Amino acid sequence: MPRDHLAAPTPLEEHRKLAAFAGEWSGDEMVFPSRWNEGGPATSHVTARIDLNGFYLIQDTRQTRDGKESFATHGVFTYDREDRLYKLFWHDSLGYYPPSPASGGWTGKTLILVRGSLRGNARHVYEIIDDNCYTMKIQFSPDAEGWADVLTGVYRRIH
Repeated sequence: MPRDHLAAPTPLEEHRKLAAFAGEWSGDEMVFPSRWNEGGPATSHVTARIDLNGFYLIQDTRQTRDGKESFATHGVFTYDREDRLYKLFWHDSLGYYPPSPASGGWTGKTLILVRGSLRGNARHVYEIIDDNCYTMKIQFSPDAEGWADVLTGVYRRIH
């Protein structure tokens, strides 16, 4: 068959499901005390879009505390057709580089992604409340058994 008749891959329903998080969001957050900061309330502005032919959700977050930017993240979400798991490539202003993406899947309306590193394990839990609201929590565990909240938030769509 001539090469020009080969069809490029198209996004699957699993990729399209990530569009629930696309858009512009305002977040009310609680930062829990850690070795990086003392904790307290924060607000975040989240911008997320489906891009690269529909295969990826690209999300950027800017968190503000006490009137100044305190934390920023860049997340790239996708669905891996090989192992049939969702992946989250996560970068943040703390400067740590994860050795591999977080990996996981949906349980009902909740997307749970876990990643390990030499420092321990992080779990990202995103729950869709409705078309205009979702919750997110980032948790930490030294052993991937007992999880402690690092950050929780409620995000409302900006219209």
